Amino acid sequence: MRLIDTHAHLDQEEFDASRNDMIARAQEAGIEAILAVGCTADSSETTVRLTEKFPSVFAAVGLQPNYCAEAVDGDWDRIVQLVDHPRVIAIGETGLDRHWNYSPFDLQQDYFDRHLRLSAKHGLPFIVHMRDCNDDIMAMLREASARGPLRGVMHSFTGGAEMAAECVALGLYISFAGMVTFKKSDALRQVAATVPDDRILIETDSPYLSPHPLRSKRPNEPSYVVHTAACLAEVRGTTSNVFGELTTANAQRLFRFNTVT
Repeated sequence: MRLIDTHAHLDQEEFDASRNDMIARAQEAGIEAILAVGCTADSSETTVRLTEKFPSVFAAVGLQPNYCAEAVDGDWDRIVQLVDHPRVIAIGETGLDRHWNYSPFDLQQDYFDRHLRLSAKHGLPFIVHMRDCNDDIMAMLREASARGPLRGVMHSFTGGAEMAAECVALGLYISFAGMVTFKKSDALRQVAATVPDDRILIETDSPYLSPHPLRSKRPNEPSYVVHTAACLAEVRGTTSNVFGELTTANAQRLFRFNTVT
């Protein structure tokens, strides 16, 4: 089975003692590529360095909304400079979050707008974090769409079918993490069943959200994405192998892993 983990935080300290083995396990499980995603300027730089060590790892750089308030002078400029690195293939993660409220909401909106414009300028897809702010997210995506075509992904999607359909209509992909495998997530699985074949992606969001039946195992890691793939394949009435090929092709189309040297 061929798979791509489209969202993992490989720079985090949970992997410091086992990063080499974790990458090896991913390769053994059929994970062809991993998109390592930055949350701060420091983590984005670390993520880029990981791509230079591991050929299967690629980078997304950005300031996650919950960390915007921690950004200091020069951090955004560091993100802009990192975009030019040849193994940076996406912008983010970015977006909005009303659940934790770690950053003032107007500041989150400012940085979300910056990421969207940076994505358009460089022709790189953006990665959207959303939590308890669906209406706010959609308002900014509609505004950005009015400026030009959108290219990006709704990461670890938790919205409804109507929101997913509008995101697809705006040109976006929908990605599901381990949460979709949880016993309480029947409604989310039904949403996943409605996403068009050419717009669905899978991810781990590791080290968070270990999928069933590994919820008790910490940290989550890219090799575990096989369980999310199996769950969604069943929901969508297909096999894991077919679904793996489908989502791998979608990830290649959006992020263009196969064009990176």
